[in-house]
Amino acid sequence: MDTIENPHAWETRDWPDAGLLSYSVLVGSDGDTLLHYSQWTGEEAYEDFFRTHRDDRNAEIDAAVPGIERVGLRRLAPPFRTTVYGDGVADGADAAEAVPGCVAAVLVEVGPEGPEALADALEAGGAGGAGVAGGQGGGAGGGRIAAYAHLTTDGTHLFHYAEWESETAHVCRQAEAGPHPGIADDRTRRYAPALSLSAGA
Repeated sequence: MDTIENPHAWETRDWPDAGLLSYSVLVGSDGDTLLHYSQWTGEEAYEDFFRTHRDDRNAEIDAAVPGIERVGLRRLAPPFRTTVYGDGVADGADAAEAVPGCVAAVLVEVGPEGPEALADALEAGGAGGAGVAGGQGGGAGGGRIAAYAHLTTDGTHLFHYAEWESETAHVCRQAEAGPHPGIADDRTRRYAPALSLSAGA
């Protein structure tokens, strides 16, 4: 089982690395997993941190959370597509400043159709998290805020990360849209944002 550090502990620490732009932690809807999402100035900055500091930080977490399991690390290129919907944003509000209540994420192998077509298909169905492209709302509880499509740096997988106003909104939209062919419903994971920090903040 994974757990999150006390967010207030970050307030007493120096920023981990000059190359780290932002760091977010999201809690899985299963109550047992976390998604860590960090943005860096470049791969070289991350590699330097990995070599010099990551083992020490992991050792600290291991001591605090015995039995922790790390299920994988994916390196992502910057998003090749960013879509701001604003369906789940109150009238007159700025979608860029909306705070999501739920994030739906899925990692899918890129097939012969290519990443753009795969992102299109995910956003037209419920499995990828963005819901029905061009639609409004999201069932009970509001709708989509934004979606981001990343390729892994090796180009083999697409990571689709979609922000929703609420978990209920995503559940309703996924039920309306139905499953994406070839992608099981349980491939999409829902998370609640728990901690979001940025350099200099």
